[in-house]
Amino acid sequence: MNSILDEHNSLVIFDMDGLMFDTEKVSFQSFMKSCEFYGYALDEVTFRRTIGVNLIRVKEIYQQRFGKAFPFDMVLAKKLEFAAQYIEDNGVPIKEGLYELLDFLAKNKIKKAVATSSNRKTAMHLLALANVLKRFDYALYGDELKKSKPEPDIFLAVAKKMNCLAENCIVLEDSPLGVLAGYRAGMKVIMVPDLLQPDEDTKKLVFKEMKTLLEVKKYFSDTVI
Repeated sequence: MNSILDEHNSLVIFDMDGLMFDTEKVSFQSFMKSCEFYGYALDEVTFRRTIGVNLIRVKEIYQQRFGKAFPFDMVLAKKLEFAAQYIEDNGVPIKEGLYELLDFLAKNKIKKAVATSSNRKTAMHLLALANVLKRFDYALYGDELKKSKPEPDIFLAVAKKMNCLAENCIVLEDSPLGVLAGYRAGMKVIMVPDLLQPDEDTKKLVFKEMKTLLEVKKYFSDTVI
């Protein structure tokens, strides 16, 4: 089997929500409760449109759905309260295989980074609670760039910071928009679907599709130099 990893050139870039953490469901329930608190009924179709994009784009989607008067900032603040309470009560919901994959990459001296659409404060808090923040060589957050996925900017910026060619980067993503962003960046994309399953167009962009990060770890262990 041909190798796609080596310690000198490869960089594995992780998405966060829905990929490392099972937080998309938490986000949906929290947004739904927050919208209800302010008198709005959030439907799952609208929420699914926001998966994988940054807060600027999320706000645009919600105001397209509910109108310009929709109090997004207040809804977001209340949503964060609900989500924080869930995490406090239940801990960060870790996706199967995350720790095993990080252990494997560390053992084989493979560089790893985070590229998430979540804002810096929220993402760093979750990464720290899950005890993985310091296990990455670099992280870039959604509020640190103007353009959101599916634009490739976040992946290209991470690769540049890590002095890694796009062709040597492997992106791990759960959402179709994230897959498209990685593909547009010229990187190999391994999709581990969460709430959104890939359609035929997305499948054409994916290098590999796997069910869990544990499966990703096994694939890497079979191919690493």
